[in-house]
Amino acid sequence: MIIFTIFLCLCIKCLAMSTDPASIPYKELAALADHLFEACEDDVNCLTRRIAALDPASRNDLLVSDLLNAYQVFWYFFRTQPDELTQERLELEPASSLVRGVKIDEIELFELIFSVVNLEPVITVSDGERPLATYRGKTAYAEGLKFIENPPY
Repeated sequence: MIIFTIFLCLCIKCLAMSTDPASIPYKELAALADHLFEACEDDVNCLTRRIAALDPASRNDLLVSDLLNAYQVFWYFFRTQPDELTQERLELEPASSLVRGVKIDEIELFELIFSVVNLEPVITVSDGERPLATYRGKTAYAEGLKFIENPPY
C-alpha cells in the first residue's frame, strides 16, 4: 500500500509538471494576459508593444495560447490591417489554432492560411487541396497576397 501511495504521488507530480521546461504555468500566463488586457483594452498597438517587451518564454507561450485571439497574433507579427472579413475570422479563432493553421481568406481559387511554426509567422497559399507557396517572417502576408495577385502560371 505504501509503495502504491508513493507511486501515485510521483505520477501526480509528473502530471503537474510541464513537458516544456521553458513553459509558463497556465495560471501565471492567464494573470499576465489579464494584466495586458487591463492596460491595453482593445488597442492592438499597445498589446503588441507590451507583448514584445515580455521575456521570451512568456511571449512565446502567450502567442500560441487560448488567451489571445488569432487577430492579435496576426497584428503582432505583421502590423497590418487585413480586410474586415479576415479580421473577423481571426478574432473568432484562439491563437492556439495557429499551431495547426487558420484559413484567413479565400481569393478566387486560392486560400490564405496563417500559422505559427517554431514561433515564426507563416502564410501558406493553397488551392484548397495542396500548398502552392509558403512564406515566412514579417513579410509573409504581403508576399502571400502578391502571389495571389500575380500567380506564376
